[in-house]
Amino acid sequence: MSDRETVLELVKRLPPNVSFRDIVREIEFIAAVREGLEEIDQGQGVLIEAVEQMIESRTTK
Repeated sequence: MSDRETVLELVKRLPPNVSFRDIVREIEFIAAVREGLEEIDQGQGVLIEAVEQMIESRTTK
């Protein structure tokens, strides 16, 4: 599905009283997820263990 088609489907599923800001947030979220999946497909992802260490180092100070 193209980006345009994805956005059109997203907008169709949103409630009728949704704000422009909420629409933009939803589009940004979907774009970030797609970018992340592409990075994973290219082997550029971060291992969960590394993420856990980052979280631990920032929450135990």
